[in-house]
Amino acid sequence: MTIKTILVVDDSPTDRQHLTDVLTKAGYKVSSATSAEEALAKVKQAKPDLVLMDVVMPGQNGFQATRALSSDEATKHIPIIICSTKGQETDKVWGLRQGAKDYLVKPVKPADLLAKIAALG
Repeated sequence: MTIKTILVVDDSPTDRQHLTDVLTKAGYKVSSATSAEEALAKVKQAKPDLVLMDVVMPGQNGFQATRALSSDEATKHIPIIICSTKGQETDKVWGLRQGAKDYLVKPVKPADLLAKIAALG
């Protein structure tokens, strides 16, 4: 699977911009969502090749959104990498159990992010 389009889901404008900058410089086409609810709608409509999901957001959290996307027949093939400030081992295990393919702790290092994406592609 070739990853070309990525949806960045984060309620923080700073984090969204940082991830978008890293990804666009690496040649990816990036769109963004500011909430889990917006992300669920955008994933079904745009069908990105990958989703980068924050956990701590108002309303539905990233774990819930990851679980919803991973259990939906229309979107379960789309890999999700969680990018969160929640860095405890239990958070990582829980994120993977919800269906995420990988987990990065913020602040995300560009080289680590690009390596994880390359591993999925």
